[in-house]
Amino acid sequence: MMNNYSKVLLRFSAIFALIGAFVGSHMAGAGSYAFRPVHAHILVVGWLSLFAWAMYYKVFYREKSVLATLQVWTAIIGSIGLTAGMWLQNLQPFGLPELFNLLFYIIGGSVLLLSFVFFLILTFVQKDTP
Repeated sequence: MMNNYSKVLLRFSAIFALIGAFVGSHMAGAGSYAFRPVHAHILVVGWLSLFAWAMYYKVFYREKSVLATLQVWTAIIGSIGLTAGMWLQNLQPFGLPELFNLLFYIIGGSVLLLSFVFFLILTFVQKDTP
């Protein structure tokens, strides 16, 4: 049975790649490196991690499961939450309460961490399928 995990993760990975490239070009053009940690996390967490998981699901995983679905959606939500929360916390663009920004950042990162835990479990419990 084929699944769409790979396609969903690949599409979100491409979105993160474009955003990361845009932020990097903005920093270069502006001569300011204020976005450097956000830019790095967008590319590493959003583009690279989601892309690696997309390849895992394409090459190694052939079934649908609750654990895989949880891993995919916590990866996407956590990547968005962590990078957006980091942007809110570090740059304070909207003047939101500091507690809100911090909680957004922490919750996003925690959801992403949960995704890594789900992935670890998934790699140990999956059936051997080519």
